[in-house]
Amino acid sequence: MKALLIWPFLPNSFWSYRETLHLAGLRSTNPPLGLITVAAMLPLDWEIRFADRNVRAETEQDWQWCDLVIISAMIIQKEDFSALIQKGIDLGKKVAVGGPFPTSVPEFALEAGAHYLILDEGEHTIPMFLDALASGEERGVFRSAEKPDVTQTPIPRFDLLDLSAYMAITVQFSRGCPFQCEFCDIINLYGRKPRTKTPEQMLAELEVLYQMGWHRYVFVVDDNFIGNTRNAKLFLRQLIPWMEARKYPFILLTEASLNLAEDEELMDLMVKAGFTMVFMGIETPDTDSLVGIHKLQNTRSSLLESCNKVTNAGLQIMSGFIMGFDNERPGAGQRIRAFIEETGIPQGQFSILHALQNTALWTRLQQEGRLWDGGMGTFHQGAIMNFIPTRPVEEITDEYIDTFWHIYEPMPYLRRTFHHFMKMKGWRGTTNRPITWTEIRLFLGICWRQGVLRPTRFLFWTYLAAIALRKPRLLFDYFVTLGAGEHFFNYRYEVRDQLHAQLAALKAEQTKATQDKSLADPLPSMVASR
Repeated sequence: MKALLIWPFLPNSFWSYRETLHLAGLRSTNPPLGLITVAAMLPLDWEIRFADRNVRAETEQDWQWCDLVIISAMIIQKEDFSALIQKGIDLGKKVAVGGPFPTSVPEFALEAGAHYLILDEGEHTIPMFLDALASGEERGVFRSAEKPDVTQTPIPRFDLLDLSAYMAITVQFSRGCPFQCEFCDIINLYGRKPRTKTPEQMLAELEVLYQMGWHRYVFVVDDNFIGNTRNAKLFLRQLIPWMEARKYPFILLTEASLNLAEDEELMDLMVKAGFTMVFMGIETPDTDSLVGIHKLQNTRSSLLESCNKVTNAGLQIMSGFIMGFDNERPGAGQRIRAFIEETGIPQGQFSILHALQNTALWTRLQQEGRLWDGGMGTFHQGAIMNFIPTRPVEEITDEYIDTFWHIYEPMPYLRRTFHHFMKMKGWRGTTNRPITWTEIRLFLGICWRQGVLRPTRFLFWTYLAAIALRKPRLLFDYFVTLGAGEHFFNYRYEVRDQLHAQLAALKAEQTKATQDKSLADPLPSMVASR
């Protein structure tokens, strides 16, 4: 079998870092870990070609060459995902799809015409698919409610990647999260019992990257790295000597719940293992909203104190914030902005709430008749919510635009980045990572834009000198975070324009609906006028 594996185009979003990548001469933030793991599960006698359309599109010759097209996708990629399915069908190719989006919304892929849906986790469903192919089945939907043992998952096919194109390479230690946040689809996809790989497995994957010469970021893309605290510590204790022996060849990032702040030993292990940044879903400083979405783990102690503990331990925080929860009080955007300024968190993944299909939130809103257009949300910064909120959508959106705009103004971003890094413990492992043209390009671009062109120039050089003198081991991380700001400084214009356009369209639609209702039933209006 000749199989063409395709990762669709990703529209601009919080996570795309387009302007930062442009400055560094890179093409994409990270590759599709799921798809290259699937590649490792396919039969050894298959011929495989891989195309990440964010790096380099597949060619027409690739389409002609293949017998089968395998496409994975997230919901934000649905437009290109649909177009790729249609192209495969038009060319007479068999099309198989999988990944988080088809798993959550299989009807979308079926309506688009995909022949095979390989859903849920591939360790169970890929063998089903292969058996169906072997028996000559023309179509099929392959599902498994059983959660696989990830200690049997093979090493991803990193060799398929153009490593020079990416900012970070992704690996995975665990699947699943023990919490039950109402809006989150992770527990639907992977369950509430975290399953982890063995330390030996993880070190084998990292060794492959090390031998391939990788030296930038490695993103451990667990949805909650500390979901199984015991196993996380076991892994970290073996990772530390591995990293030390190789002079910390890359920089580690991950995602974790805020209860990390309650475990000093765990934070210390993470820092000693080479982790420098952790993404945390803070969502909102409003306790009532946190209780309403069942995010009780964020109410056990002060959010501000918890963030400060994590930062002081030496981990930079990237956070998630959301507006639009039920019974949210006016001014939520301003309170989120104040919290971001007080903690100094540089990068806040700030979004309007979307009900993702088959989450507890989506099910509740569907039962209440509050979903718009069937509830197909995207969780995209430039999209208004896909349900009827408990306060006016215009009010929520205007607050959101104002907050997003101000937190990503260059001067406030520079100030809080500096203060955030000054709070951090300045320890980093001794490294011999090479300085390449990628790092030099990014350094020169930031110095030119923030240190010469913009009014930030005085503070830029002042803060840079202070970090270099007082936290020299953090200087590289500090510069990359400043570089990330370049994406947000531009992206806020796109978010504002998209949301204003959607509000205008919504207002026009509401006006038309009111007019249509008056024309259809003029008597009440006439009676009212008399």
